[in-house]
Amino acid sequence: MQNEKLIIYSTFAFLLIVRFSPITASLSLTKMPEIKELNQIASQIRRDIVRMVHACQSGHPGGSLGCADLFTALFFSELQHKPGNFNMDGQGEDLFFLSNGHISPVYYSALARSGFFPLSELATFRHIHSRLQGHPATLEGLPGVRIATGSLGQGLSVALGAAIAKRLNKDDSLVFVLMGDGEQQEGQIWEAALHAGSRQIDNLIGIIDYNGKQIDGPVNEVMPLGNLRAKYESFGWKVIPLNGNDMEEVVEKLKLARREAFSGQPQLLLMKTEMGQGVDFMMGTHKWHGVAPNDEQLASALAQLEETIGDY
Repeated sequence: MQNEKLIIYSTFAFLLIVRFSPITASLSLTKMPEIKELNQIASQIRRDIVRMVHACQSGHPGGSLGCADLFTALFFSELQHKPGNFNMDGQGEDLFFLSNGHISPVYYSALARSGFFPLSELATFRHIHSRLQGHPATLEGLPGVRIATGSLGQGLSVALGAAIAKRLNKDDSLVFVLMGDGEQQEGQIWEAALHAGSRQIDNLIGIIDYNGKQIDGPVNEVMPLGNLRAKYESFGWKVIPLNGNDMEEVVEKLKLARREAFSGQPQLLLMKTEMGQGVDFMMGTHKWHGVAPNDEQLASALAQLEETIGDY
């Protein structure tokens, strides 16, 4: 029928037929925050992360802390989305997929603080029957989450399918996907990367959190990745390196990627970060990949992270 639109959520998984709905809500931001404001939000998100993981004594604080600047820049500055009018189709707005789903604390904090669901719900992280499970899921119907993630290696395929769907729907919005560096050891990543480059899927922006650490140790000891930039470039991607813990640079490179979209190549932001960024005893080690702080460690972490816009 004329109003039916083909939505491909994953090139390697499934196809859905959904009905087009007209866009009725405005974009989430009318005024772009300054770098100082973004840094203040990032500090608060880092406080959320350590408090959430401490409260349930479970979760992944290290990578979440390292990506707080990226999530802040995306959800409070760069993404053109509609937090108050979330729907699974996401037509007429940018889409974001979190492939390395174990860093859900930073994802949930950014979603809540940008208006997708009540801030108070962060206190239910990892509780039984909570919408905020350890890895994002769709069963609970949490606004902002479009796919269940955590089985590493799948997110790029999903984002690729969504980017193709936007092409078919003549939707000029962008699709972003965040992946881990250890996740690059998964074969499905490279199937999707090859397809995106060879088919010039140029509304797709991949991001790799390159902190050099995974659950079993340094990435270069578990399984070295070699020259990731050269590998993606050989697959037809444009690669943009950046310091993922410098807010000004993160914002600048995200804007660059938007300007360079629709130029015949998918893009990859190769983002160097520090696992545990902002909390001194969590930095420089993989040990905090999936360990919760105790009471004393929480107090130390919070003393290093300024409360700027209020704890939940």
